[in-house]
Amino acid sequence: METRQQGFLDSEPLREADEDYVSEVNLNNSIMTEEEREEIHQELAKLEEEISTLRQVLASKEKQQADLRQKLGISPLSELRNNFSRGWHDMQTSTAFKKTSETLSTAGQKTTAAFSTLGSAITRKFGDMRNSPSFKSFEEKVESTVTTIKTKVGTSETRGSFEDVLSSAANASSQDTPTNDLTDDPDRPC
Repeated sequence: METRQQGFLDSEPLREADEDYVSEVNLNNSIMTEEEREEIHQELAKLEEEISTLRQVLASKEKQQADLRQKLGISPLSELRNNFSRGWHDMQTSTAFKKTSETLSTAGQKTTAAFSTLGSAITRKFGDMRNSPSFKSFEEKVESTVTTIKTKVGTSETRGSFEDVLSSAANASSQDTPTNDLTDDPDRPC
């Protein structure tokens, strides 16, 4: 007997045994009689008619609902607003929202306390720094330098506080600022 390889593109023609095998295969998996076929068609027609009836009833009920809503003054916008309000209320009364709110409140209080403590600590440090011997030494050096500069510039006031020196320097610089009035200079071309 001859062995044959099975493949997609067999070059040999089908033999009688192969034809018998193919004829035994039923593609519908069940053989249906004409009566069964007619029965199924009737059932299908009945289902399609019921679906059509249900669609008509649903459309009628939806129209009735719309009419009742209109009589009550319920518009889609007011309904949306009510749904939003109800949802917001439900969210605010939820356990998760309450816990989150409490946590954020506590965090805010702790942050405020921390900034307050930090501010007072910085104020205290600046006070300590201003009272420190090195700052006082620096302040004395600045005052003596300012006094020396005043003496050389010709100011009659030889001793003053740091703030006085700063304000007098500011006054002096504002008085020394030249004006740009062109009419005062006759030699300047127009």
